[in-house]
Amino acid sequence: MGLAVQGSTAKHGISLRTLIRKTGEASGPCLLVAGDMQGAVFGGLLDCPLKPTPKRKYQGTNQTFVFTTLHGEPRLFRATGANRYYYICMNDLLAFGGGGNFALHLDSDLLSATSGPCETFGSLCLAHNPEFDLKNIEVWGFVHISNYLT
Repeated sequence: MGLAVQGSTAKHGISLRTLIRKTGEASGPCLLVAGDMQGAVFGGLLDCPLKPTPKRKYQGTNQTFVFTTLHGEPRLFRATGANRYYYICMNDLLAFGGGGNFALHLDSDLLSATSGPCETFGSLCLAHNPEFDLKNIEVWGFVHISNYLT
C-alpha cells in the first residue's frame, strides 16, 4: 500500500470543486492534509471519491478521523460514537464533524477555514485559532502497489 497525491492547492489552484474532482482518481480512502499560516498541520480521513450532495448531508463512517500537529507530536481524534456527523461534502463546503462545531470547515475558495471543539471526534481546535487562513491543502489517496509492476 502506498500514497499518491490526488489534489493539491499548490498544483491545481484554490478551488474546492477542483479538489473534489481530483479525488475522483482515488479508488479508496483519502487523507486530507491542510495547514495554517502559523505552522500547524491538520486534516482528516475521507471516503473517496468525494460525492458532493445538494443539501447538508453527512457522509463517512466511524473509520473517519481528524488529526493535528498543533502541540508538537501528531494527535489523532477518532469518532467518539456521540453522533454520526463524520463529514459533509458539498460544492461550496467540506467539513469534518459536528455537534457544537465542525472539527474542520473549508469554504469553496480554500483560502480560509474554521475549527472548533467537536463532539463527533472529541477534538479541540485543530489550528492555532478558530478562524484562520489556509497555507496549503493536499488530498492523498491510498493506492495498492503490485509486486508485479516495475
